Amino acid sequence: MNTQSITTLLNSIIIPASNRTLGNEKAVSNVTIDNDGIHLDLTFPYPVAHLIEELQQRIDQAITAEFGDTPLFVQVQLAIGKHKVQPGVQTIAGVKNIIAVASGKGGVGKSTTSANLAVALSRMGARVGVLDADIYGPSQPTMLGVAGQEPRQHAGQMIPVMAAGEIQVMSVGFLVDTDQAVIWRGPMVSQALQQLLFQSQWDDVDYLIIDLPPGTGDIQLTLAQKIPVTGAVIVTTPQDVALIDARKAVNMFQKVNIPIFGVLENMSVHICSQCGHTESIFGQDGGKELAATLGVPLLGQLPLTLTVREAMDNGTACILAQQQPEIANLYEQAAWKLVQALADQGKDYSQRFPKIVVE
Repeated sequence: MNTQSITTLLNSIIIPASNRTLGNEKAVSNVTIDNDGIHLDLTFPYPVAHLIEELQQRIDQAITAEFGDTPLFVQVQLAIGKHKVQPGVQTIAGVKNIIAVASGKGGVGKSTTSANLAVALSRMGARVGVLDADIYGPSQPTMLGVAGQEPRQHAGQMIPVMAAGEIQVMSVGFLVDTDQAVIWRGPMVSQALQQLLFQSQWDDVDYLIIDLPPGTGDIQLTLAQKIPVTGAVIVTTPQDVALIDARKAVNMFQKVNIPIFGVLENMSVHICSQCGHTESIFGQDGGKELAATLGVPLLGQLPLTLTVREAMDNGTACILAQQQPEIANLYEQAAWKLVQALADQGKDYSQRFPKIVVE
């Protein structure tokens, strides 16, 4: 037994809930053999807290089968880097990757998806932020249980409000009276979005989820032209009317060279809270077919349930896993597919090159 043979063995181990191996991901960063056993350092480019227990079991079994019963000590760390964005846009301090959640149509559960993906990513071990870009109808403060709070000011910047002590949240809903209509023209809306992004003091965010409003208007154009977006998630219901608008959102992102990381089909089936009967009231597999057409992952098929709606209205998105572990697990699976797709995106090396100034 030596470090090379252990490394070779480890490289063949499949990462749970994926078709990737530790070798594919170059995850084995160090192997040491000491008197007390084998010490392993594993480094991943995405959050894996939800997989650690099963991964540890697979490593234990492989080591025991090959080398006998040997004490094993595993240390896991994350190295989530910045990935490519559109050329010529200003980066945002404290933010590594921006994921836009879009639908093209209202009422398909995009804000619910944004909130629950953020919670899932945080539970998986990532540092997460949420930007509520729906200037006219901000809902993230309510869903994440921080409505009525205000961001603190520091050095001319706003400090995002913390949801559940872990998720950094910014929304125009913190800054305006929620009972008053926001009557702004397009340029004001675009300026407000940029201020929320660039004038907020984000604290080492691995993934910033931007909850977009419906449509392909001013906010979406600002996002494409001014904001460094790593990629997008498309939310739709199986219904044909929703799919028509979802395709418009897809087309917009394709035109501005923002990759689509996956499609999430919401309200796939309705689950009766009384008897548990399921019914496909909005049709079947529309999102699945859209994902197949685009050649991107189907991140998940989420049911329409009373408990999820209540959790969003009551501001308990952050504790949905305790109330509805089955539903929370579906969001976790979607988030896991999302971060894998993002990790396959090319890295951003722009910060490694010096700026050349001609005088």
